[in-house]
Amino acid sequence: MPHAPRALRRAVAAATVVLLATAVGCAPQPEEQAAGKPSDGAVDSCAKGELTTKAPGKLTIATDKPAYEPWFKDDDPANGKGFESAVAYAVAKELGYGENAVVWQTVPFNKAFAPGEKTFDFDINQVSISTERKKAVDFSSGYYDVRQAVIALKGSKAAGAKSIADLRDVKLGAQVGTTSLNYIHDVVQPKRAAAVYAKNDQAKSALKNGQVDAVVTDLPTAFYITSAEVTDARIVGQFENRGGTPEQFGLVLDKESALTSCVTRAVDALREDGTLARIEQEWLSDAVDAPVLK
Repeated sequence: MPHAPRALRRAVAAATVVLLATAVGCAPQPEEQAAGKPSDGAVDSCAKGELTTKAPGKLTIATDKPAYEPWFKDDDPANGKGFESAVAYAVAKELGYGENAVVWQTVPFNKAFAPGEKTFDFDINQVSISTERKKAVDFSSGYYDVRQAVIALKGSKAAGAKSIADLRDVKLGAQVGTTSLNYIHDVVQPKRAAAVYAKNDQAKSALKNGQVDAVVTDLPTAFYITSAEVTDARIVGQFENRGGTPEQFGLVLDKESALTSCVTRAVDALREDGTLARIEQEWLSDAVDAPVLK
């Protein structure tokens, strides 16, 4: 009988070792966690052609109407022509969706990044990424680095501007909700309130009719307007980017969309393999080197 307690202690110790070994075998191993090995669900979340989209098996892409050149061609986003149409189809392909699986939807520019649930998987419409807009929507990484430019009728006072200070006495206009309008307010700070328009078409008409002295838009659009639409206008100059990070256009998605990381990964891949640069060269290569206004 005196040996019974010792034997019992040995049995308990052995059982404890077995239980601990079993627990360690079932627990996640430190090596796997340190390597950041994704779960099966994470791997499948960006599986090509199998994303959780608005319409199963389809990718719904939105933009405004009219769809302006040089971003689109012939007001038809579905033809694959124009910088943003080509980018949209390249992103779709990278995500595993062919041309026949892409569905286009019309969404007004300002509504694309307004708060509220979206009806599209992503929107492409020269929407600049900003901290303020990120409060309401998600953005992909940037697909285009852009600068803002000033357009004025040839021979006008505004056309002779050499600096930002020269623009403070003129009447400026821009589309509502755009970075162009922000540049008027924050950079130029004109003496007269800027004219605000729902569409770029309205801003161009106002310029033609002398209702404004100059309009502000992104540089490629400015080039197209002056070369094809308002040929008696010229690009006065472009603004420097504010801060260290260049202004970029990004694809717009629902806030906290499950697709954001997948779409960003696609955009990054297209930038890294040179696809974005090739598309830019094809559709935006004519954009001129306008003087920088300081």
